[in-house]
Amino acid sequence: MNDDGRPNVVLILVDDMGFADLGFMGSEIRTPNIDAMARGGVVLSAMYNCARCCPTRASLLTGLYPHRAGIGHMGADLGTPAYQGFLRNDAGTIAEILRLEGYRTLMSGKWHVGGDFMAREADSWRVGDLDHPTPRQRGFDRFYGIIDGVTHFFSPHFIMEDDSRAEVSPSDYYFTDAITDKAIGMMEESVADDKPFFLYLAHAAPHWPLHAHEEDIARYEGAYLSGWDAVRTARHEEMLARGVLQHKWDISPRDEGAPAWSDVKLAEWEASRMAVYAAMIDRMDQSVGRVLAALERLGQHDDTLVLFLSDNGGCAEFMAEDGWAKFMPDIHNDGRRIAMGNRPSLRPGGPLTYMSYDLPWANVSNAPFRLFKHWVHEGGISTPLVVQWPSRIPKPHIAHAPCHVVDILPTILDVTGSAYPSEIGGHEIQPLDGESLWPLLAGRDWSREQPIYWEHEGNCAVRHGNFKLVRKFDAPWELYDMEKDRTELDDLIGRNEPLTRKLVREYEGWAESAGVLDWNIALPRLMKAWRMDDIHG
Repeated sequence: MNDDGRPNVVLILVDDMGFADLGFMGSEIRTPNIDAMARGGVVLSAMYNCARCCPTRASLLTGLYPHRAGIGHMGADLGTPAYQGFLRNDAGTIAEILRLEGYRTLMSGKWHVGGDFMAREADSWRVGDLDHPTPRQRGFDRFYGIIDGVTHFFSPHFIMEDDSRAEVSPSDYYFTDAITDKAIGMMEESVADDKPFFLYLAHAAPHWPLHAHEEDIARYEGAYLSGWDAVRTARHEEMLARGVLQHKWDISPRDEGAPAWSDVKLAEWEASRMAVYAAMIDRMDQSVGRVLAALERLGQHDDTLVLFLSDNGGCAEFMAEDGWAKFMPDIHNDGRRIAMGNRPSLRPGGPLTYMSYDLPWANVSNAPFRLFKHWVHEGGISTPLVVQWPSRIPKPHIAHAPCHVVDILPTILDVTGSAYPSEIGGHEIQPLDGESLWPLLAGRDWSREQPIYWEHEGNCAVRHGNFKLVRKFDAPWELYDMEKDRTELDDLIGRNEPLTRKLVREYEGWAESAGVLDWNIALPRLMKAWRMDDIHG
């Protein structure tokens, strides 16, 4: 611990990893370092995110719902403060607050809360202006990584270090490894200066494109030839055996968008895509192990609070050659051409490919839940939160109380003894939406005082206690008892009208106060901002 008695904090966020993708959650993927954190610390089985990359990151950093932080959708400016596409000045970040408290603030990885970079060449990006703020402008002393939402892992198109664009090796680079190296170096500098530090390690893995080291892919060759039905069932059975769920809920049926494995014609290629996805998680776990080993070497391990979670559920997006791939650079930085999109004629994972793993495997990642990233049913918003703090959390346990990423900032302020200011940089900031989770982490009775709310692209929900009201865009409301039926199989709509009306009023009141736009109004603005006709045309 530092001389002033305050802990360091390491916040690790991964990208597009599903609820069932970690070893201790029943997965066959090798994650020994995160599993060890879970065995020795606390697992929060009902931690919720905001269903998509940008909104979750905004909420995590500010302790506010994403609309109140300025990112009600993604990076595009849709014309209102709730949808400006970058962090608002009346939303203070963890880094800004902890820097006021004397912490050194460090970030390595993916930013994605600094405005719109879609459909623009990297050389023309406006980085660091008022509507494209960088981490350094929002409280971080050091930064290394990407400012937009996706990157080529072997050949990133735009890397920043502090305030400048950085060059990368054309032959010896992998993003997961690079951000880990930089994070460890930043921690070493902070310890040498005898200052407490806050490190935000924001992985891009396992978000597409599917890129991994050959030695990691080899570990999973042939592992998925049994198919998505068998793997999904095995994960659920292992979950139940390990007792990581609150109750032994039934698994949801295979998603209707996924064929039976027996009907798949390209089984070997499909299995190889999942093998690369697993390899990306494996390498990300190795990164976590390296960070924990560095803390041990620096004498900081026992007195550092480490938190690990994912920004949304597994991703079902089909990244077709004529879809999102059109906006990604198709030339490797060594001059070779990259084959964009999901091409069954090519083996996934190498630097000259650019693929995704798609809906059926995402259905495996999100077991036992329904749906995916983007939706606010449980498959889109559920992540285990793993917390380690050896000197203060000596008794490992699993907690099942529902929590949300807005609770992370208040928790960090609580354990570091930091005050939440009324203003930052001359801007009055909004009151927090989140609540401290420290009593829950310390093993005491705790329940969230306020309901939890979601809205993304017209998909919306509210959870109050054990009950959750949820709907897809332009679809009827559904009602579920989360304690009895977290896999959302028994819709209670029509069986408890007073409760339904109460939850609808709560959601509508929150939506109005947060500035939520009707998606029928927001979507045309997005189409114009992102030139979506170019994607589909």
